[in-house]
This record gives sequence, structure tokens and C-alpha cells, in this order.
Amino acid sequence: MRKTIIITGAGSGIGAATTKAFLDDGYHVGLIGRRAETLKATANGHKNALILPCDVADPAAVDSAFAQAMAAWGRLDTLFNNAGIGSFSTTIDEIPVQTWLDVVSINLTGSFLCARAAFKIMREQLPQGGRIINNGSISAHAPRPGSIPYTSTKHGITGLTKSLSLDGRPFDICASQIDIGNALTDMAEAMTTGMPQPDGSIRSEATMDVTHVASSVLYMANLPLDANVQFMTVMAPKMPFIGRG
Repeated sequence: MRKTIIITGAGSGIGAATTKAFLDDGYHVGLIGRRAETLKATANGHKNALILPCDVADPAAVDSAFAQAMAAWGRLDTLFNNAGIGSFSTTIDEIPVQTWLDVVSINLTGSFLCARAAFKIMREQLPQGGRIINNGSISAHAPRPGSIPYTSTKHGITGLTKSLSLDGRPFDICASQIDIGNALTDMAEAMTTGMPQPDGSIRSEATMDVTHVASSVLYMANLPLDANVQFMTVMAPKMPFIGRG
């Protein structure tokens, strides 16, 4: 039986690396992102790639994208809820309300909408079940200075993951969270030059190759539904995390 996955934020960074890993493993992959051209670049013409341009914060667009995937495949095995954005580093009094709303709409509402669509499919399909993997963050445990919008949403992702795990039990739907630290993507390039530290200094931080994230998500997805990685942390071991604060 062919294996299927939808990956959000598939046009760049972690999403693009994960898409490649799953295509190489024989999956049929639905690529969700706001820009069709970046999704097509990630897919690179692969016959098992399904391009699904979609704003994950738009309920109708999310439902349409998942319906397209079901029309093409007839089944959904896995969702990787990966789409997310950050914001500039500053204290709460200097954060525009619109910045908060934008980060929450993509990181948290978008994950809710995609999990909702995937859960419905996995509950109703035969055989029943599937897997939802949420992209958390080191910030779900130990925040960086000046990161209130991002950190708040990532704590929310942990609540989403735990609740999905409970609600999915009767339907063989597993939920997992992968917390990622300093994977070297375009978004994380600044970490190599300088990031704000809790003591007020700016210092460069260690990073790791993003392919290690992709292989970790692939491992989680390939488990049978009677096994689950509830939480995984994959990170550059020399980055500030243990002892951060």
C-alpha cells in the first residue's frame, strides 16, 4: 500500500528537507504552502509530489487542500504540521498587536485547522487511523528573550499535541511533537552570526544540518500505529538550551 503524507510549510527550510526525505522513501507527498512556485521548486518534478497552494490560516483553503489530496490518494497516513513564522526580538510592550495576530494565525490556528482536517479523514477512512506530527520548538520548553508571540504559540502546540493524543486514541490516531533546535535553514542563518542571550549579550550559536530533522520526522512517521514517539527533541548539542534562562 502506498504511503501518504501532507507537509505544511513545504516550500523551504525544514519543510523542504522533510519533503525530499519522504519522496526519497517512496511516499506520496502533498506540499502545502502559500507560494506555488516554491512548492514546485521543492518537488522538482517528482511524480509522487502533489502541489497544494494554501494559506494554512484560511479554513476554506485548508479544507480544499485536504480534499484535493483525498481525491488524488483516497487515504491520508500522516500530517506534518510544520508551517510557522517568527517575529523580531523585542519586549511585549513593543510588539504590534498585528504581529501577535499574524504569528498566532499561522503557528497555532494553522496547525489546528490542518490537524482538524487530517483527524476527520483519519477517523473516517478504512482502515481507520493515522499520525499527526506537530513541529514544536526548543522554545516550547525554554524561550529566547523577546520571543513572546512565537514562544506562546509553541507552548500552545504542546497542548494541541497532548489533546490530540488523547482524543485520537479511540480511532488509532497518534499525535507526536518534534522540538527542533538550531537546524541550519535560511531562517536560522542569523544564529551563526549572533543571537540575543538571556544575559543581554549577542553571541553566535551552534547549528546542525537540517537533514537530521527530516530523518527524525521520517522515523516517527514510519512507526506502526501501535508505537509512538510522543515527544522528540533534535538539536545542535552545543546550542544554549540545557541551562538556558
